[in-house]
Amino acid sequence: MRLLSQKNLSLSHILLYFRSMIQVHLKQLKFHAFHGLYPGEELTGGSFEVNLTVSYEPVNPVVTIEQTVNYVVLYNIVKQHMQVPTGLIETVAENICTEVKKEFPFINGIVIDIDKCSPPIEQFEGRTGITVAQSY
Repeated sequence: MRLLSQKNLSLSHILLYFRSMIQVHLKQLKFHAFHGLYPGEELTGGSFEVNLTVSYEPVNPVVTIEQTVNYVVLYNIVKQHMQVPTGLIETVAENICTEVKKEFPFINGIVIDIDKCSPPIEQFEGRTGITVAQSY
């Protein structure tokens, strides 16, 4: 239990301590996309950042790409959905989760964050974003 008393311990690390789980990450993916409901967003688009974590419990030692989640396939799924203009980024995230689960049926969790880096809010400095977490 010494592990649990250490500082800066994430929930991911705690879960990994108690059972064998692998997480595959895509971090700080940058896209110019045309998501949004406000006037002009469909014309000019905006900058978005995506973070994706997919979790699964390996059945055997992972020694081949077929036994894991291929991050190239993950990236292509995210890229494909980010290229389709959509009103809400929540919808984009849910669609990504659905396709990832279909592609990798053995996964047991997905967490995706999508940030709108420059939202069209007058005198606003910062980001807006959403997180969708799915457990299977």
